[in-house]
Amino acid sequence: MTRKQQPLTKTLDFQMDIESGNEGVLYDGTLEARKAYNETIQLAKQGEDWDDIDDIVAEKFDLVKNTAQRIVAKALGAMENYYEYDDFGKPSHTKDGSYPLRSNYEEGYNLSLADDGCVKFRVSAKPYKHVKGTLNGSDQHLNLLRTALQSDEWSIGTSEVIYHDEKPELHVNITNEELTIRDQQDSKTLIGLDVNEDNVALSALTEEGVQDSIVIEFPEIKFERHRYFTIRKRVQNAEKNSVFHALGDKEKRFVNDKTHKLSRQVIEWCQQFEHPCIVLEDLKEMRENIDYGTRMNRRLHHLPFNLIQSFVSYKAAFEGIPVAWINPEYTSQRCSMCGYAEKANRKRKRFKCLECSHQDHSDRNAGVNIAVKGVAEAEVDWNVPTLYTLPVIRTGELRQSASGCVNQPSVTHSTVRDNTVDGGTGSISS
Repeated sequence: MTRKQQPLTKTLDFQMDIESGNEGVLYDGTLEARKAYNETIQLAKQGEDWDDIDDIVAEKFDLVKNTAQRIVAKALGAMENYYEYDDFGKPSHTKDGSYPLRSNYEEGYNLSLADDGCVKFRVSAKPYKHVKGTLNGSDQHLNLLRTALQSDEWSIGTSEVIYHDEKPELHVNITNEELTIRDQQDSKTLIGLDVNEDNVALSALTEEGVQDSIVIEFPEIKFERHRYFTIRKRVQNAEKNSVFHALGDKEKRFVNDKTHKLSRQVIEWCQQFEHPCIVLEDLKEMRENIDYGTRMNRRLHHLPFNLIQSFVSYKAAFEGIPVAWINPEYTSQRCSMCGYAEKANRKRKRFKCLECSHQDHSDRNAGVNIAVKGVAEAEVDWNVPTLYTLPVIRTGELRQSASGCVNQPSVTHSTVRDNTVDGGTGSISS
């Protein structure tokens, strides 16, 4: 499957140092935005024609029309996501507190570059009520925004005013329409990325064979999501809606932060290889067909498979690294050495081929298979090499403990057909 490359968009986040206008007006605008969001969700649930909701909401609430339209679009996007995936139940129309104040560049907000290099903002919190000040943030984000303000290659898009720890922030989307990505066919290294419940496994394949493998673990995401789910169920039963929604927002920020860090580590690892191409599984169809019972369905649907792939693919694009998508069928069951595919080959983290007796870390084995499938998808001009050995599996910096016994055997040396890892427990070398 070939996916059309979209324009490259990056979200920059800044703290807002308000110099004139009233911060209270800005916060009131986020409260009005929440009302507009709730009204949109309620109208959609009542069967109102989605094309008519824009005008209804714009007339009812004290917001700049463009801002009201952007909030309606986001709310309807949440409804659309519910109908498509049914991830987290229907969006609520009774949320309280602040909500992101969204607007288009040069309509609901504006930015300018001062003589001293500072970036100034002007936000229309409500009609004819503006808040002005200076943006503060990381050097990387400020430099990118300065470039976007001065370069024709970049365009500035939608922004959101949000309150984080009771302090206002401005999140700005910038897009590059001209940034080029190397053609997949010019790749010298195909990197299979296997996304799992608590780790990602990467395997780098060239014409000479598998060059390196790494397993980057993120058990804290799975743990925290389960913890938040348990807490939300309790407060929901107690009908404490404000606490329920606040917990959901906090969980989302936690998961996004961890996923950003994880995806950056993935890209940095990939950049060490010559002309890399990252190969990802197209999990959409698999996700839609998940039906392992209520408990397991919730557990799998709430894991950030798609989020990880999304962050990795757009960060790769910013580095000029192409991404190929493959059908995930049999990648976890197929032996990367002899090609024999059987469900019983895999048992949790251990892979043992029933045909050739090859043993491996099951996620690394899947990563190799993904890379092998990528050869055909990326249409690279080289043959898939016959595999006889695999390099040592290394663990990433996100592993909570890089030593000591693990509950499943892991490869700690090169594996050769008929010279397999023993069946005992062991530690992954770091």
